[in-house]
Amino acid sequence: MDELRALLELLSMLVTDPRTGVLLLLLAAAAVSDYRTFRIPNLLTGGGILFALVYNTLVAPAMHADWTWAPAGMLLGFGAMLPMYALRIMGAGDVKLMAMVGAFLGAAATVTALLFCVVTAGVAALAWSAHHRLMGPMLANVHTIIAGMWWSSIASGQPRLQPEHGRPPSVGKLAYGVSIAVGTAIYLVANQLNFV
Repeated sequence: MDELRALLELLSMLVTDPRTGVLLLLLAAAAVSDYRTFRIPNLLTGGGILFALVYNTLVAPAMHADWTWAPAGMLLGFGAMLPMYALRIMGAGDVKLMAMVGAFLGAAATVTALLFCVVTAGVAALAWSAHHRLMGPMLANVHTIIAGMWWSSIASGQPRLQPEHGRPPSVGKLAYGVSIAVGTAIYLVANQLNFV
């Protein structure tokens, strides 16, 4: 019973800490919006970024952190998702949402959170395609993209992100903001419990 109480205390600290509490609230709102409308409002991501930049400047998240901590995380989150936006795999709202996450977490934690988000998105894509019986076409699209990048890198020395004959036909749309929210929340819990 004491272990359960200690666990709940640790998890409640995530909600009561202004940094993680506000982030979790914003992620929940973004996930709901993206799931319902496939859009994440700029007011939500912009307001979140502004809050994170100001709060993390006024209240240092760690002893070694300076004013560049939050902007570095924001730029890393933004830059990591920008190629997927260029490929039209995700929307601009998803890129801005990851930038917001980075502003809250700083650069080092953003790298790990990104990995959690990618795994979460992969699992969601597999579950969605299996549920809609589109696993074959989805895997064929992945193969086409990877093969195109492979052959273009052999031919020109640089992988091209889009195949010569256009993009493969889409098999559906996934609310990537939900994966960012869930992946980041799982990271926060895992980090709080010292698993990562």
